[in-house]
Amino acid sequence: MLIDTHCHLDAAEFDADRDEVHVAALAAGVERIVVPNVTVGTLKAAKTTVERYAGCVAAYGIHPLYVMQAPDGDLAILRDWLGREKPVAVGEVGLDFYVTDVDPVRQEFFFVEQLKLAREFDLPVILHVRRAVDAVLKQLRRFRPRGGIAHAFNGSRQQADEFIKLGFALGFGGAMTFSGSTRIRELARSLPAEAIVLETDAPDIPPAWLNGGRNSPAELPRIADVLAELRGTSRAEVIAMTGANARRVIVGL
Repeated sequence: MLIDTHCHLDAAEFDADRDEVHVAALAAGVERIVVPNVTVGTLKAAKTTVERYAGCVAAYGIHPLYVMQAPDGDLAILRDWLGREKPVAVGEVGLDFYVTDVDPVRQEFFFVEQLKLAREFDLPVILHVRRAVDAVLKQLRRFRPRGGIAHAFNGSRQQADEFIKLGFALGFGGAMTFSGSTRIRELARSLPAEAIVLETDAPDIPPAWLNGGRNSPAELPRIADVLAELRGTSRAEVIAMTGANARRVIVGL
C-alpha cells in the first residue's frame, strides 16, 4: 500500500485546488494520506479535510514552531479533541532548534505535555525534529510513547538506531531525491527495511524535479522510485515495505 505518512493537505496552499490535488494523488496510487495538524486553530480544518477526502486520516497536535502563539490552555483543548475525535496519532509535535526566535524552553514544555497525552490515549506520535535529535530522544526515553514516525529524518545512523529501538520508523521524502543529500541518501540505502516510511510533507520539501515548486502527494510514486534505486529494488517492493511499516507504527491506516 502506498502511504503518504506526512502531508498537510489542509494547508492554505491547497485552498484553490484541493479537490484536484486529492484526485491526482488517488490516480497516482496513493491509498492513504496522514494529515498532521499544527495548531489548535486548525483542528477543525484538519478534521474537515480528512472527512471529505477518501483515504485521509488525521493526527492532531501543536507544532513546535507555533508554540509561541499557543496559550497553555491549548493543551486542554487538544486533550479534549484527542479523546473525542480518535485520531491515528498525536502530531505534528517535537522540537526545532534551527529556528532561533522560538523559545526552546516553551517548545520542550509543549512537547513533554503532548507526549503525556500520547501516553494517556495510547497513540503514536508524529515527530518534527530539526537540530534537536538528542533532545527529542531524551524525552522519548522518559515518556516512552507508543512509537510513531520521526518525520523528515536527518540525523546520524547512531541516532536513527536509537529511534528504531524506541519503536519509531523514519520518514523519507523530497530531501532524499537530491544527489547532494548524501547523508540522507545513505541512510535510505542502508537502514533496515522495517525502519523506513515514505512521506511528502506537501506542500513543503519538494523533490528535486519540482525545482522548488509546491509539493503534492501525487509525487510519492517518484519518491518511491528514488528509494528503490538507492536500495537496488523495485517500486513495488518499496511500496509494500514502506506501507507495511507505516501500518505497523500507525495503527488504523
